Amino acid sequence: MSVLRTESLYCAFGSLVVTKDVTLTVIKGERHVIIGPNGAGKTSLLNQIGGQLHAGRGRILLGGTDITQWPPNRIAQSGIARTFQRNNLFPNLTVLENLCLAVEARRGRPWDFFSLADHRHAVIRRAEALLAQVHIAGDASRPVHNLSYGEQRQLEIGLALAGEPTLLLLDEPTSGMSPAETKSMIALIASLPRTLSILMIEHDMNVVFTVADRITVFYYGEVLASGPPAEIRNDRRVREIYLGMED
Repeated sequence: MSVLRTESLYCAFGSLVVTKDVTLTVIKGERHVIIGPNGAGKTSLLNQIGGQLHAGRGRILLGGTDITQWPPNRIAQSGIARTFQRNNLFPNLTVLENLCLAVEARRGRPWDFFSLADHRHAVIRRAEALLAQVHIAGDASRPVHNLSYGEQRQLEIGLALAGEPTLLLLDEPTSGMSPAETKSMIALIASLPRTLSILMIEHDMNVVFTVADRITVFYYGEVLASGPPAEIRNDRRVREIYLGMED
């Protein structure tokens, strides 16, 4: 069963076409990875799915619901969460406080230290569970600005998970990470439940072939190939493109 399907998505800025008739499906529980050269339209596709950018034509279906022209807040409430290439954290608050804010946002109210004790405890318990889920449970009281870059990216995934999504969009989750941080991120992604579907952009081929159930290759705004990792690894056109990138 498909969680997400895009149908012939087309988006352009004047003469610059960023997605050209892109059809793509994410099935329930799948880890679907998008790869391609810089400027291929990968982030533009995620922006259309997340509502930050609207397609000129085509459709985006979440389950059976057309969400093509929905605003980002409505899309988030419908079950899609995402991270960005730049993290979106409150650096002077603690890790736990960041997550409490995200939990409260999911519940439709601001974090209030003067709210009823039972409610505060429920929010904190949920935030602590998220900390454990993203493997930073020992850092609850640390200010975010004291976390390493990799830990901040893990926390950002925690904030996204606070929205209780069915689909998680990750935009280059290991970009700029050390090998050790990348290994931790791979472990985190692998540990997420299969009730959660993931569509992610990634440049690190080791990460791609470690986590992907399916890979879609973008090239100049179009889908060049899509299939299981072994099929993509042996695709002549894909190999030529990545050889060109490596030269």
